[in-house]
Amino acid sequence: MTMITVMVITTATITTTIIDAAMTGTLWGIGVGPGDPELLTAKAIRLLGALPVLAWPAPLEGDGFARSIAAAHIPAGRTEIAIRLSFRPDRDDTDRAYDCAAGTIAGHLEAGRDVGVLCEGDPLFFGSFLYVMGRLDRRFPVQVVPGVSSPMAAAAAARQPLTLLDNSLAVIPATAADDRIEALLRAADAAVIMKVGRHAARLTALLTRLGLTHRAVAVERATLPEQRVVPLAEAGDLSYFSLILVHP
Repeated sequence: MTMITVMVITTATITTTIIDAAMTGTLWGIGVGPGDPELLTAKAIRLLGALPVLAWPAPLEGDGFARSIAAAHIPAGRTEIAIRLSFRPDRDDTDRAYDCAAGTIAGHLEAGRDVGVLCEGDPLFFGSFLYVMGRLDRRFPVQVVPGVSSPMAAAAAARQPLTLLDNSLAVIPATAADDRIEALLRAADAAVIMKVGRHAARLTALLTRLGLTHRAVAVERATLPEQRVVPLAEAGDLSYFSLILVHP
């Protein structure tokens, strides 16, 4: 806590007033990459060892993916906040979970403690950190540490460029309607379709209709030991942690 001395001067007297200038903590969004712990940045590792409070999204039981990536760099004794989510497709508990977590995190920030929120991939690229930042960034200082995002990891695994020279790249959520996906594919030179999971069959049928299946590669769990890189036509079922690279 910093003590600031303020001199209040009037024509009659000179008064000295002591004001407490309490500094709040900083909210850190920390990208931990796509899965391979060796892809953590040096800055992320340094902060994991220094921040007194860490939070991350997690299932209703057990550790979350982001924490498992960073686990080797989290010292004992840290205050840890698991943001418990059901991950149901309708996301009906998301707001409640992040509201609760934001309240807990705000308490630490108000007490002057920095808080790091771990986010798989990059915090600002489809990142869960956005839900925390959106609730707190008007009240507290925010810093973001970028991480390796899954399209970059998938392109490296498939040994295919995402884009080059003046080519354009579309990043498309798998949840988008077929007509929107089709329009984006036609407008771009290449595309990444994110978080395929339960949409795999629908997307395969769409790309087949557009004559693009032979130019599409599915990458599942990029950088992890169970990584799979296969032509989309041979992919079959895909997990949530999958994407499709398309070069029309």
